[in-house]
Amino acid sequence: MNLLYSFAAIAVVSLSAGAALAGPSSVERVNSRKADAYYHFALGHLYAELAGSYGNKGDYLNLAIENYREALRADPEASFIADELSDLYIQAGRLREAVEEAKANLEKNPKDANARRILGRIYTRLLGDPRQGRINEEMVKQAIEQYQKLAELTPKDTEIWLTLGRLYKLAQNSVDAEHAYKKVLELDADQEEALIGLAMVYSDLGDQPRAAEMLRRVVAKNPTVRTLTALARSYEQQRDFKQAAETFRRALELAPDNEELRYSLAENLLMTDQVEEALKTFEELADQDPRDYRPLLRISQIYRQKGRFEQARQALNKAKASAPENLEVLYHEVNLLESEGKTEEAIRALKDIVDSTRKSAYSAAERSNRAVLLERLGSMHRAHGQYEQAVAVFTELKGLSKDLETRAAAQIADTYRQAKQFRKAAEEIEPVYRSNPEDRMVAVVRATVLADLGKADEAINTIKKLRKANKTPSLDDLLVLAQIYEKTRRYDEMGKATEEALKLAKTDEEKAAVLFMRGAMFERKKQYEQAEAAFREVLRLDPDNASAMNYLGYMFADRNVRLEEAYELIRKALEQDPHNGAYLDSLGWVYYRMGKLEEAEEYLRRAVEKVRRDPIVHDHLADVYFKQGRLKEAIAHWRISLKEWEASAAGEKDPVQMAEVQRKLESAEVRLAKESALTETKQR
Repeated sequence: MNLLYSFAAIAVVSLSAGAALAGPSSVERVNSRKADAYYHFALGHLYAELAGSYGNKGDYLNLAIENYREALRADPEASFIADELSDLYIQAGRLREAVEEAKANLEKNPKDANARRILGRIYTRLLGDPRQGRINEEMVKQAIEQYQKLAELTPKDTEIWLTLGRLYKLAQNSVDAEHAYKKVLELDADQEEALIGLAMVYSDLGDQPRAAEMLRRVVAKNPTVRTLTALARSYEQQRDFKQAAETFRRALELAPDNEELRYSLAENLLMTDQVEEALKTFEELADQDPRDYRPLLRISQIYRQKGRFEQARQALNKAKASAPENLEVLYHEVNLLESEGKTEEAIRALKDIVDSTRKSAYSAAERSNRAVLLERLGSMHRAHGQYEQAVAVFTELKGLSKDLETRAAAQIADTYRQAKQFRKAAEEIEPVYRSNPEDRMVAVVRATVLADLGKADEAINTIKKLRKANKTPSLDDLLVLAQIYEKTRRYDEMGKATEEALKLAKTDEEKAAVLFMRGAMFERKKQYEQAEAAFREVLRLDPDNASAMNYLGYMFADRNVRLEEAYELIRKALEQDPHNGAYLDSLGWVYYRMGKLEEAEEYLRRAVEKVRRDPIVHDHLADVYFKQGRLKEAIAHWRISLKEWEASAAGEKDPVQMAEVQRKLESAEVRLAKESALTETKQR
């Protein structure tokens, strides 16, 4: 027999017997109200059980509802009865009846807390599914209204304040959500739900240190899987992946068979460069559940980053077999194709994803995913020199939502800039900047465009205004300012900016970024010893920094010194990024300096395919062709080089190099004319 049924039946019998034995005095009737309430509550529970057993049969439901009502009338302070009654209404699908009845009761008595409880619980059940971004905003508003009134009526009820906190957070009202959770903590300083809720509010506000502080308080009192996981997620938000990994380890000690925790631990190990341990864990997870595509994607990602593309492809194919329509799986296909150097195929694959997921309307989550896809596709088109297609994609991004208009406009302007259409870029960014002068991306694009147009003072002032608006010193803003100084050849000011940036840099990664810029600055000033020292320090802080390896190697090759070391540095850079046009050019130039013309031609031709509009790469390839005696091909590339120099940004034009290309071109044309004349004479 059902235990709850037995309990309810016994309660009914015992309470009935008690009622029969008791005398009918008015004093005893007053004192027995709670017993009456319990009697009707037990009956209501019994009928609710019977209703559930017989498919919510109307008679049983009516009896259950009527007895719950009687119980509430007998003891209005028993709020749990109102909760049970509201759940019964929801279970029976009799929401309209419940709402109308509760509203009628409130008209008679606005302070009827139970009527408000019923309304509030029903409205919260009608909110929708927050995880899928489907929220009924009207129901959120209605629920908040009821719980606000309840908080006034029962200010010491922690459950009411907790519910209010959740509702405010759902409504993205961080201020009131924080207030509600703090109210709970005033009543119970260690209330776990409130501490976690408050942590989530701080996380939404971007205040991850305070979020972690709340969660550490929870963990100190009650280190459960749930609380440790929440703390680990907070560390992830702070990009403190080492602490996140350690916290997930603690959670795994409590639940060693929890595969989700193992997966999260492996992801954080990957982020802290503990690649082999991460790979081993992902492979174990994939063996345990071959249908789970996620560890397979991470395995593919690890092999892709190691340059082991065949193994990366095998893991990805298994993931595709498990989840052929999954967006993340399809997106990893794009990443792998791009890493393999199959840029056109990667663009087509991403375009297929964008086209197949196009809708007339999107949920919030779908809109967010689509924005990522469109921005990536536009960036890929732009990087491949397909500027018209990039503008078209960014224009679609612009129309996706009001919130994305500014970012998309900045991307369009930057696309025109990279296409060397500087005036068109300025026309695009100026109205956006006037409306959003404190938007960082807009300000950076505007400053870069102005610098490209030779308007150095305006460019610098744009970033200085951004820094002033931010009030708090920002390393990112200083680095951008240093880049603008570099573009406008104000190297002394660049030196001051990078010195200031070094004082703000905290992590090795940040210090390496600043030192890299200082290395570039010294190289531009032809202070090669200082440049080398800066790049060596970058490599000490970050031994796998491919950009530093390449820059240092190219600097040696360009000066025709230490060519073997230059070769090793650039080769290592290319191992990390085998399709990088700048690295391919550098290795081709080393081979040219070594006199290995066939190898030089191979790498420089590949570089030209990747960076078609770089005048230096065309100049390098022309030098190789000239040495090989292929004058026509050399002349063709020197002409392209001059054309690209002329189209370059004001700050990037190098009169000395342009004059040298012009000299070589004219010399080659004279030599070709002489050789052609000699050949013609011989033929006659």
